[in-house]
Amino acid sequence: MKSHSRLFCSLTTFSLKPIVVVSSIITTVGLTTLGANAAPEMPNGEHANTDVDITQPIKAINNLSSLKSDQKLDFTIPKFQHFTTSNGIPVIFFQTNQLPIVDIDLRFNAGSARDETIRKNSFGLASMVADLLTKGTKQLDETAFAEATEQLGIELGSAAYKDQFVINLRSLSATDKLNPALKLLNDVLNEPRFDAKILERSKAQQILGIRQMMQNPSYLASINFNQALYGSHPYAHPSYGTAESIPSINTNDLQRFHDTYLVAKNASLSITGDLSLDQAKQAAETITQALPQGKPAPQLPMPTPINHSKWIHINYDSDQTSVIMGQQGYSVSSDPSALEHSSNFSIGNEILAGSGFNSRLMGKVRKEMGYTYGIYGNMTAMQVSGPYSISFSTRNEKADEAIKATLQTVNDTLKQGVTSEEFKLTQESLINSYPMGFSSNKSINGMLGAVNFNKLPDSYITDYTRRLENSNVQQVNKALQDTLTPDKFIIVTVGKPDIAKDSELNKLK
Repeated sequence: MKSHSRLFCSLTTFSLKPIVVVSSIITTVGLTTLGANAAPEMPNGEHANTDVDITQPIKAINNLSSLKSDQKLDFTIPKFQHFTTSNGIPVIFFQTNQLPIVDIDLRFNAGSARDETIRKNSFGLASMVADLLTKGTKQLDETAFAEATEQLGIELGSAAYKDQFVINLRSLSATDKLNPALKLLNDVLNEPRFDAKILERSKAQQILGIRQMMQNPSYLASINFNQALYGSHPYAHPSYGTAESIPSINTNDLQRFHDTYLVAKNASLSITGDLSLDQAKQAAETITQALPQGKPAPQLPMPTPINHSKWIHINYDSDQTSVIMGQQGYSVSSDPSALEHSSNFSIGNEILAGSGFNSRLMGKVRKEMGYTYGIYGNMTAMQVSGPYSISFSTRNEKADEAIKATLQTVNDTLKQGVTSEEFKLTQESLINSYPMGFSSNKSINGMLGAVNFNKLPDSYITDYTRRLENSNVQQVNKALQDTLTPDKFIIVTVGKPDIAKDSELNKLK
């Protein structure tokens, strides 16, 4: 998957999540990230001692007849339908009858960035609400609820990210299965149990998970990067909360968060699957008709801009140093010029910092210098300025050199620009891989959910390949130059304290 291409969720995905975080990130190929998780991507692990020389021709390639056609990719974007529920919730629906399955994505403007609006220092509150929503209703205790979901054969989960609160349901489309599944979702939304004993157990599990993650240098780098990047802004604190904040959360906090943010004025809904339009409308009413109107969440404040570079080192007894560096990026926007800029930047960033071996950072820091197994850069567009981050792990004694090589590669790319050949190869790769995002109902519904939540036009999806095709190398280089400011990067390292005693980075402390 391309490093810039996730549609949802938030920084990059961390492998050791607390037990209460149950929902996975829905992805698609070729679109800039539209959300925020709270933790960093891990290194890819071991690799062969000798890499394949990707600059050399593959002898067998001339025998592949499928590559001899030079025809333009013929791909038709599915048609989406829009309607509004009786209480004003916008819905996007896509009908597909290949499988007898329905996927439902209900989102609220209610992520962890709203935790402290309920009570000061209540970090992790949204995450805890998400966990307990699927631990019973007023009519069903935890055991009965679990039995009901198992009997129906449904997947029902919820998760809180920085910007949004997501509830997902997957069910068979047969009426005798779908109707009770929709009723159960309605009960989850409107009559959550919020059992005090279950809350205490979940808090203990969450604290244990956090303490485990705090032993991982990549997670330590991530949370310190966010704190340095965002300061007092709500994006600064981890969505999972902290071992100090979780114990104080109580059932009254959960109920207040639920009543404040899980309301119709704050909601958007997407449905994909084996339903007619009339059936989709009825399903949407069943899910949402009992939701109180409430009030829309206020606009999040803009974070304070970072005006100078800064180096933060966290002592950690390890053979390797984990590194994250980056800056505040851009926010989600429906403006056509912003969409063009995002597409141009995605091409440029794929060349500079993509996950493939052709990226400049991978070629320099891994292949040429041998300092890391993998180095990746990712832009996460959010409601307000989301993060751009480059992350890797390396041997302690090589951390300083690897950081210098990374910054030098970024600076050289901005000064010299990407080449026409790099641009053409990457442009074609992104265009040709884009249809894979439509390979399942769940991935389609995830795209629709993100588009609906962010109030983006259908053209965000339908015109993506056109935006790529209309791009050129000059526009890509300008997008990189207008966006990246390596002289203002926040640099966080987690490793042994003597990794860079004589480093020039010391002047950034």
